[in-house]
Amino acid sequence: MSRARGTVSLLGPAEIRTFAEELGIRPTKQLGQNFVHDPNTVRRIVDVAGVDENDAVIEVGPGLGSLTLALLDVVDSVTAVEIDPVLAGRLPDTVAQRAASEAHRLKIIGADALRVRRADFDVQPTALVANLPYNVSVPVLLHLLAELPTLRTALVMVQAEVADRLAAGPGNKVYGVPSVKAGFFGTVSRAGSVGKNVFWPAPQVMSGLVRIDRYEESPWPTDTEFRKRVFTVVDAAFAQRRKTLRAALAGWAGSAPAAEEALRAAGIDPAARGETLTTADFVRLATARRG
Repeated sequence: MSRARGTVSLLGPAEIRTFAEELGIRPTKQLGQNFVHDPNTVRRIVDVAGVDENDAVIEVGPGLGSLTLALLDVVDSVTAVEIDPVLAGRLPDTVAQRAASEAHRLKIIGADALRVRRADFDVQPTALVANLPYNVSVPVLLHLLAELPTLRTALVMVQAEVADRLAAGPGNKVYGVPSVKAGFFGTVSRAGSVGKNVFWPAPQVMSGLVRIDRYEESPWPTDTEFRKRVFTVVDAAFAQRRKTLRAALAGWAGSAPAAEEALRAAGIDPAARGETLTTADFVRLATARRG
C-alpha cells in the first residue's frame, strides 16, 4: 500500500522569494540556478518519475527544496546533492519546518554532483529525479548513470533542446553524442515539456522532461573500461559528423584503412555517417577494433 500523501507543505512563489531574500541568494548562471516555485509542476515530475515508497531517490541541485519536499511526500528516502553550501545548509531547516514527519528520510551531500561516488551513499539510490543545473546537465546525468548501477530509472528536467537531443533517434538532425551515450544505459524517452513561468528567475528557454529506464539486462558489457572504449569511438564519430565514418574515425583507428577494416568487421558501411548509427552499432564497432 502506498504511503499517504499530504503530510508535506510544498513551496510556492512567495516562499521561494522569501527564502532567497533571507539567505541573500541571487540565482547565478554559473551554477545553473533556476528555482521551481510551482507545486503542481513538482508533483507532476514526481508522478512522471513513477517513484513510490520503495524508492531511494537521488536529487541533484535541490536548491531551496521545492522538488525535495514533493519527493519526501512519496518516496522512502532522498539524498540531495547540492554544491552551494548556503543552500545545502538551509535545506534541513526547510524540511524540518514543512515536512517534520519526513525529515528523517533526507540526507544531504554537499558536493559537486560530478564528483560523487557510490560510496558516498548510505542507501544506494534506485532513481534519479532532478531539475538538473542546465550548464552541466548531460555530464551529470551520464556520470550518475555510470557511477550508480542501482539506478533503475532517471527523470530529469533539462533545457528543451537538450531533452530533444537526449531522446533523439538515428537520422534525427539533433541526434548526437548525448543521444548515443544515454542509450548505452537504457531506453530514453521524452516525458513532457515545462514552461518558463514555473521558475524564478524565469529562464529564457523552455524546459523538457527526459526519462531513462535502465536495461533490466544490459545487451553489452557495462564495466568502466568497455564503456570508455565505446564512448571514445562515439566522440570521434561526431567530432567531424559531416565526414564519412571511414574519414572521421581515421584518428581513432590509426588510419583510414584501419577504420574501414573495423567498420566492415562490425557490419557498418564505411561511407555512412555517425548520425545514422545506433548505440548498438557503436558497441559493435568498439568491439571490432583490433588492438
